[in-house]
Amino acid sequence: MLYYALVFLVVALIAGVLGFGGIAGASASIAQILFFIFLVLFIVSIAMRVLKR
Repeated sequence: MLYYALVFLVVALIAGVLGFGGIAGASASIAQILFFIFLVLFIVSIAMRVLKR
């Protein structure tokens, strides 16, 4: 999931440089959403591992 967030971030950067504002904004927001989902799942995974001990 982190891979896809980075892919959308790169797409947003390239689209921004080329002047495609709508695509850049949409890709950046998708990348942000995927990053926060990854972060939540990562924290839940760590919490489950600590509680399992």
